[in-house]
Amino acid sequence: MRNPDFIVIGAGITGVRAAIELAPHGQVAVLTKSKLQDTNTEFAQGGIAVAMGGDDEVGLHFDDTIRAGDGLCDEKTVWTLVEEGPARIQELIDWGTPFDQEGGKLAFGREAAHTQNRILHAGGDSTGREIHRTLIGKVLSLESVHLMSESFVLDLLMEAGKCRGVTYLNEETSRVRDLTAQAVLLATGGLGVLYPATTNPDIATGDGCALAFRAGASLADMEFVQFHPTVLKLPGAPPFLLSEALRGEGGRLRNANGELFMSRYHPHNDLATRDVVSRSILAECQRLKSDSVFLDATGIDSEFLQQRFPRIFQTCLEFGLDITREYIPVYPAAHYIMGGVLSDGQGRTTRPGLFAAGEVACNGVHGANRLASNSLLEGLVFGARTGRAMVQEPSSFVPKQRDSLKIDEWPVDQTASPSTLKEAIQAIAHEDLGAVRSKEGLESALAGLLEMSFSVHPKRSDQEINNLLSNARLVAGMALVRQESRGAHHRTDYPSRNDPVWRRRITARYDSQKAKVIYEALPITRDLHSQQSIDSVTIS
Repeated sequence: MRNPDFIVIGAGITGVRAAIELAPHGQVAVLTKSKLQDTNTEFAQGGIAVAMGGDDEVGLHFDDTIRAGDGLCDEKTVWTLVEEGPARIQELIDWGTPFDQEGGKLAFGREAAHTQNRILHAGGDSTGREIHRTLIGKVLSLESVHLMSESFVLDLLMEAGKCRGVTYLNEETSRVRDLTAQAVLLATGGLGVLYPATTNPDIATGDGCALAFRAGASLADMEFVQFHPTVLKLPGAPPFLLSEALRGEGGRLRNANGELFMSRYHPHNDLATRDVVSRSILAECQRLKSDSVFLDATGIDSEFLQQRFPRIFQTCLEFGLDITREYIPVYPAAHYIMGGVLSDGQGRTTRPGLFAAGEVACNGVHGANRLASNSLLEGLVFGARTGRAMVQEPSSFVPKQRDSLKIDEWPVDQTASPSTLKEAIQAIAHEDLGAVRSKEGLESALAGLLEMSFSVHPKRSDQEINNLLSNARLVAGMALVRQESRGAHHRTDYPSRNDPVWRRRITARYDSQKAKVIYEALPITRDLHSQQSIDSVTIS
């Protein structure tokens, strides 16, 4: 296509919702590196949280989100999330999303750390898939939106510190070309593939974070990686997520001896926050020298269990496990990152023309630990808000553009590392960047990651490895800087939360003149374009 007015990178819930908002204001190109259905949204089982039913109130949703965020949420963006959430859900209903009902009314469930029943589901445990299907149907009806699959973004086009487009690879034609626009949105999702065991699909390689970092934008809170506590652990089975809603409906965690154990770790028992449950499982496995614990759903009515969780029931059955009668072996796996590209409530980043929303962004809405089922709502609310903000971006500048190139015409660094680098990166992440960390492990991880070199060949597989490496360094670096335990970041050498020193946002940016990564500790809420910081630490 010709150069559009707006570029959206990513076709999940955030990117598609932004494209719908942008459609009346110009031509929109939505680039996705794979097929339209290959998104994290499609894998979201648990549901979407919203204060719309019964005695629930947005203020209660706000309180639960703040509590889960462990002192690091930006209250302004959290309020935006919970206040605008009902309107975004009503849009989905109007557009045809078939949310589950009881007695002709929306059915609300409960998950960990929620004090009210506020979790909507669609198709039982297919919420993300149903929402995404609705949004894709909506966007396909808009003539100004152009969906470009198999289009992998290699780099952001920067001019005088401003983002003016992208360089991307069309994998169908093997050609590399530039695409310019007045504003670019990163909606690329998370980085779960950094870890060998993850609930994320293979596409979750943290591309957006790496693109922004190379462009000189600030990233924040990358040390906060959330591990989902209940992921299927069976020989030959993938790390399949077992929704938190299973525990919300009465499922219980048992150790290798079949004993209930969560009461020893937290007063909320099985419905404690994900970071607490994950660390409790790890502690119990270490205590009993076992490789998993069990999720017991046998106390839930068999017929209800199959109707409420059809995908989970069928998937487990395919691996010889009947969850209505047998315990389910589970173990924590990488699930979501609270950190990402530093942004505000309008999706603006520290680089003009560049926007970020959804899991790739860090606007403070999740703090140090995301509240269950807030992620889909975040994509809707901030996808729409960011779309509106992008319309206001000045459009007078048009950068130079080069002709498209074939892959074999692209200049290649012959010293580039092989793709086997991926396994080495994942091994370090598994060993030292998991749910429990230490100074020695983090220092070893960062040293090992800094010794690895980048590949610059414009093949998608090589570029994804590059992006994983960038993200691994950022996770290790920020985890080393934060000398406390908070939310999803737990250090054995600093086991307590330390508000007087560390109730701040850790940011990182690449200083090309100094050839260093600059780490700064900044206020939770701040002007993104301010040059002032409270404190700064440099790790070269």
